[in-house]
Amino acid sequence: MKFSKGQVLSLVIAIVIAFFLSTYELPFYIQKPGGADALNPIVQVDHGDKGEGDFHLVTVRGGQATPIQYVLAKILPHHDIVPISQVFPEGISDDEYFQAQLQMMETSQEASTVVAYTAADKDITIDYNGVYVVSVVEGMPAEGILAMGDRIIGIDSTEIHESDDLITYINSKKAGDTVNLTIVRDDEELEKSITLETFAEAENNIGIGIQLVTDREVEVSPEITFTSGSIGGPSAGLMFSLEIYDQLTDGDLTKGHQIAGTGEIDYDGKVHRIGGIDKKIVAADREGIEVFFAPNEDGRKNSNYQEAMKKAKEIGTEMVIVPVDTFDDALRYLEEELD
Repeated sequence: MKFSKGQVLSLVIAIVIAFFLSTYELPFYIQKPGGADALNPIVQVDHGDKGEGDFHLVTVRGGQATPIQYVLAKILPHHDIVPISQVFPEGISDDEYFQAQLQMMETSQEASTVVAYTAADKDITIDYNGVYVVSVVEGMPAEGILAMGDRIIGIDSTEIHESDDLITYINSKKAGDTVNLTIVRDDEELEKSITLETFAEAENNIGIGIQLVTDREVEVSPEITFTSGSIGGPSAGLMFSLEIYDQLTDGDLTKGHQIAGTGEIDYDGKVHRIGGIDKKIVAADREGIEVFFAPNEDGRKNSNYQEAMKKAKEIGTEMVIVPVDTFDDALRYLEEELD
C-alpha cells in the first residue's frame, strides 16, 4: 500500500501535534486526589503491636500541565489548576523543591516519633546539632551567601540548637542590622555575615531569606524504621504519630476501623494546617475510609476542618470528619468516642 506525499505529510503533522499536546509543559500545575495508603507497611516499630484496622496516609497527586492534561482538568471533578509559581518558589529548581519536600517528610517522621514515644512513655533521647538550610529565597540577603544543606550552629557567638533559637534571635533585631552566622559546609566551619531585610510579602517581618529545619539526632527504644519512598511533605505527621503510638502500646486504637487524616505535627504534638485537604477527602472516601482527622486550627474561619466538611457534604460521603488541634485530641477520640 502506497501513501501519497500529502498523506505522509498529514501523518507527520498529526504526530507532531499529538506529541506537542501530550508533552509540552504549560506554566500551570494540576492538583487532584491521590491515594490513601495503609501505614503498617510504611512504619515499623520493632515488635510493634498491630491492630485489626488501619491508619492511612492520604496524598494529593500533581504535576505540571500539558495541553491535554489542562483540558481534562477543566472537565474532570476535583481537579485544580494553579500557576506553577504557586507550587515552586521562585528561584528553586525542581530538584531542590523535591529534596526540600523529602527533608520535610523526614522532619515530620522525626516529630511524630518524638510525640508518640513521649506519649507512650518509651525510651527517647534527643541531641540538637543546629539547623539545616532547606532553601534560599531568591532576592533576599542569604542568596549567594548561604546554600541548601548548610548547617547553622551559631549566630553572633550564640549557639543555635534548633530553628526557634535562630528565629527568636533574628526577631529581636531590626532591618539593616548585620548578623554573623557560624555554619558548617562540607565539614568545614565558616563565618558568614548577612544584613537583615524586611519581607514585604510576610507582614513586613525581617529575616535573611531561608527555609530551615532543626538538625536533631533522635534515638528511641524500641527502634523504628520508615519506608515512605518518594512521598514528600510534612502533612502525614499526625497519622504517623497515631500509627507509631498504636504499635508501641497494647490494644487496638483502630478498633477494626479504617482511619485516615492529615496535618503537620510539631514536636509538642500541635497539629497544623496543610494544603489540598479537599483532594484528600475525596481520596479517602474512594478508599473506603470511615474516620478522617482534619486540623481544626483552633476553630478559625476557613480552617482545614471546615474545608473538609464542605467537600464531604459535596460528595455525600458517610465518612466521619473529626476536628483536631493536637495529637491528644485524636487519641482521645479514638480511645473514648470511636465505637
